[in-house]
Amino acid sequence: MKEKRNAADIVWTLFLLIWTVSILFPLIWVFYESLKTNREFFQDVWKLPQVMNWINYEKAWQGYGIGQAMINTVYYVGFSTLIGAFLTAINAYILTRLEFKGRKLLWAAIMLSLFLPGINALVPQYILMRDLNLTNSLTGLIVLDSLGESAFFLMMLSGFMQSLPKELEESGYMDGASIFQVFFRIILPLSTAGIVTVAIFKILGLYNNFLSPFIYLSDPVKYTIGVAMYQASIMMQYKADWVTLFAGLMITLLPLVFMYVLLQRSIMEGATLGAVKG
Repeated sequence: MKEKRNAADIVWTLFLLIWTVSILFPLIWVFYESLKTNREFFQDVWKLPQVMNWINYEKAWQGYGIGQAMINTVYYVGFSTLIGAFLTAINAYILTRLEFKGRKLLWAAIMLSLFLPGINALVPQYILMRDLNLTNSLTGLIVLDSLGESAFFLMMLSGFMQSLPKELEESGYMDGASIFQVFFRIILPLSTAGIVTVAIFKILGLYNNFLSPFIYLSDPVKYTIGVAMYQASIMMQYKADWVTLFAGLMITLLPLVFMYVLLQRSIMEGATLGAVKG
């Protein structure tokens, strides 16, 4: 029995080692390629750079517009997450804590939306954005992505709120609190873990969002990081400056890596707590 357990531990350790290497090796490879000259890159893609060419990062930041795109992305992701997470909390509270006619029917319609491809709404969505003069605008993108509710995030946050004792609200109403006071002073603070989890997943999704900025933004000054990197890769058809492109890729990866390192405990705890409470 002990030998079987030791063998299982060895297999599990090897699996974790292979999984870690498969993630870290591409990052390390892209990093040291970004410090080469183009000549060194084309001579040998596996050889380490002779001199650290940090100038590639400056060229990517300024020459390819990665710096401006990063500022645009922070603005777009930050406000979209704040507004979107707050609206998701309100919607989850209404659908899980309040009793009204048609609530189950509304939930069924929301669940049905999970089976509908979002691409089907692309054309009418674009026409609406165009008629409201919200195209080619980061503010328009914020309105689009913050008001567009996700059934997945709504279900996730509803799992947190459903587990809260009903007596908390009843005691609040007995003390003379209004529905808004109950939400802001009781439900919202107790749902912080769920809201943080939803916000983290929203940040990841918005940061990696390419389709909406690509469709609605036409001014290069307003590009987000995904569109800026796409335009930089298109330029490689006309000039082989791959090391600068790798430097831009490292710049785009660093925020996600730091976010994972700092918030991995919140992500794991939030996801586990949501599974238990849901």
